[in-house]
Amino acid sequence: MTEHSVPAPGSEVVSERWDGEDLSGRAFRQVTFVDVDLTEVTATGATFEECVFRDCDLNAAAFTDSAFVNCRFVKCAFFGARFTGCKLVGSTFERCRFSAFEVDGGSWMFAGLAGADLRRAVFRRVDLREADLGGARLAQATLHHVDLGGAELHEADLTGADLRGSVLTALDPLTARLGDAVVDLDQAVVLARALGLRVEEDVPLEQ
Repeated sequence: MTEHSVPAPGSEVVSERWDGEDLSGRAFRQVTFVDVDLTEVTATGATFEECVFRDCDLNAAAFTDSAFVNCRFVKCAFFGARFTGCKLVGSTFERCRFSAFEVDGGSWMFAGLAGADLRRAVFRRVDLREADLGGARLAQATLHHVDLGGAELHEADLTGADLRGSVLTALDPLTARLGDAVVDLDQAVVLARALGLRVEEDVPLEQ
């Protein structure tokens, strides 16, 4: 397999096959990838700064302790992709496909995922503070111990999602779809208060 060199900042990579390549430790800055096959690429400690990915396949890609800072993904495919301990601060996703998508750890603060189809996606121990998830489809998704503080969740579809352990202070139960969602007891109190209910201690049987 040919190992591709790191393109110069401001350059474009168009219609190339990088599938199966190990990008560990490489640093990409302001590179535009168009119609590039990145299927099954792996990377540990790679950095992508202000890069653009357009019509790229990242199916079954595995990134560990890597950073995508202020990157833009447009109409990319992430079937079976996994991000472990990665930083995607300020990155945006437009019309991307996320089947069997999994994120474990890392920071996705300020990420733009508005309207994203994340049904059945898995997020564990992820920092999603201030992320834009407005209108995102998260039905049947797993969000365990995810920090959603300050996140935009207006009209997000969380039907049947497992939200246990996550920070839900930014979630308005009147503007999101929550049917059959799973929450823990502490979260139930947060949501009840968001609805204007007063949660108090039990009244003893005998007074």
